[in-house]
Amino acid sequence: MELPKEVKNAIGRLEAAGYEAFAVGGCVRDSLLGNEPGDYDLTTAAKPEETERVFQGEKIIETGIKHGTVTVILGETPLEITTFRVESEYRDNRRPERVEFTKSIEEDFARRDFTMNALAYSESRGIVDPFGGEADVKAGIIRAVGDPEKRFREDALRIMRALRFASALGFEIEPETEKALFENRALLLNVSAERLSEELLKLLCGQNVRRVLMKYTDVLGVILPELLPMRGFVQRNPHHVYDVLEHSAAAAEKVPPRPALRLGALLHDVGKPRCFTIDENGVGHFYGHAEISARMAEEILGRLRLDSAAKKEVVSLVKYHGAQIEPTEKAVRRALNKYSPELFFELLLLKRADAAACDPGRPLDEEYFSALERLGKEIIAEKQCFSLKDLAVKGGDLVAAGFAPGPKLGAALGLLLDKVINGELPNEREKLLDFAKTLL
Repeated sequence: MELPKEVKNAIGRLEAAGYEAFAVGGCVRDSLLGNEPGDYDLTTAAKPEETERVFQGEKIIETGIKHGTVTVILGETPLEITTFRVESEYRDNRRPERVEFTKSIEEDFARRDFTMNALAYSESRGIVDPFGGEADVKAGIIRAVGDPEKRFREDALRIMRALRFASALGFEIEPETEKALFENRALLLNVSAERLSEELLKLLCGQNVRRVLMKYTDVLGVILPELLPMRGFVQRNPHHVYDVLEHSAAAAEKVPPRPALRLGALLHDVGKPRCFTIDENGVGHFYGHAEISARMAEEILGRLRLDSAAKKEVVSLVKYHGAQIEPTEKAVRRALNKYSPELFFELLLLKRADAAACDPGRPLDEEYFSALERLGKEIIAEKQCFSLKDLAVKGGDLVAAGFAPGPKLGAALGLLLDKVINGELPNEREKLLDFAKTLL
């Protein structure tokens, strides 16, 4: 394992002062998988005040000094350095009442979540692996350290972390760990919405999202109970071969791994069970399901405490996922106006995934989606007018032409924009003013 120079420097300085020190956890796991670690956490026998003395003269942030963590800035690299510790008397299935420092990395590892994260490395000692984490990484297994029941009761967020790792890494959860995960799933109700949302979004962006959504629906249903009625809900429609949940999971898998887009795909049909009807031919219909799904999504995202921008994007994707857009310049200009360019292209991705997730045996209309994407890009590249900010006349021009400020002026601008979008008027100042004067 090749460590960055700042990490080597930090470990070397701690070792030179007489303290064991290692790169720990995810960075070791990722290196064993052949992936470039996103960041490096360090662990050491040095107590926080001893770590601060070792790095005297460097910028130090007391990130969580009560629990043994300080952040040292070496060059421009922030390194979290945490003292070996043991924890006990967990409160609310999340936070330990007591944290004690120890000189033993093995004791520290005994309180960690999964064997694949109970790994450390230094150039002087190589890999430290008291619980068989290296073998589990190579086998693609998520296994709790020690007693899985105890680990999940100590910190219920570990349940979501297990699912997130299963999705992100494509690993299988070891049977005893999986059993404990199902049996303790109700403990997720003790975890803050913000922490649950963070793990959920990472789960949704994983390569294995569909399998995890389907296999662990009962666990995810604790925080997203709306998923449970979707499971097994047969759509009774010739366009669909999956129940509502598997269709939604398949759509989530098919969109790019961006949090709002994947969440929109998961929730785009969440309202279907509430508006199911069967016609005289026995065919199922879901009239108005997009509006109902959007209202449900807004409630769900509020409960999960998503930020307002993400919430707005997801709800919009859900609300408009069924919108019909003709592959013509006029229709695409109108769509760009209604949805914004950013949402328009995200919507195309969701609509394409939605169609592809209906029946894998039915060919997708690639020409249709390609035409919409091409037209959208051309309209933007050519700076065609599809919003008021692009209109060649502004409110002040109409006031100068004789309009009084107020609703009539706003209506006139809206009409001019409609005429331009429809191709009935060119986006030229004089011609727009000439037409506007006919409205006085």
